[in-house]
Amino acid sequence: MGDEREARWRNWMVAVQAGETPAYEKLLAELIPYLRRFIQRRLINAATAEDVVQNVLFSIHRARGSYRAERRFTPWLHAIARNAIIDQARQQLRRSQREVSLEADGVAEPSAAPVEPARERLSPELEGALGALPDAQREAVELIHLHGYSVAEAAERAGATQAALKVRAHRGYRAMRAHIEALRLEEGGE
Repeated sequence: MGDEREARWRNWMVAVQAGETPAYEKLLAELIPYLRRFIQRRLINAATAEDVVQNVLFSIHRARGSYRAERRFTPWLHAIARNAIIDQARQQLRRSQREVSLEADGVAEPSAAPVEPARERLSPELEGALGALPDAQREAVELIHLHGYSVAEAAERAGATQAALKVRAHRGYRAMRAHIEALRLEEGGE
């Protein structure tokens, strides 16, 4: 089965390099569940694993011209996936070194409502992505990231539980990222 899959993926990638869209669709249809399993075995957090899968797919798209048909496809794919996992780990490490827990320092959250940032700071790309979201997701993203409310405050304002608001916001971020990536691909900004 593995050799058949290897040959199929290799043939599809060669067809992709020749510009065949149906081959690309078939390849991605098989790669996505494979990559999810491959990456989820290496990462604990499911949301982080899904982000890495998306990064791998984007990297495959950008690097598709570098694949050499005389070589096996799976090692090329695994190298891209491993690099994406390493990049994610480095990013998390850098973020953890910059972030300071307010609880650990004994600093209380500010009691005054946060100052609302100016809406004109958003790029047209972000404005478009935000505008394309369903109302509930847009509200969650705006309350947390544009207005600066804590999840608890945002949930109260939205009339939702904290868990529901977090889900809405996460889905909103993913949808915005997909919207922006699609725009960039349309513009040829591979």
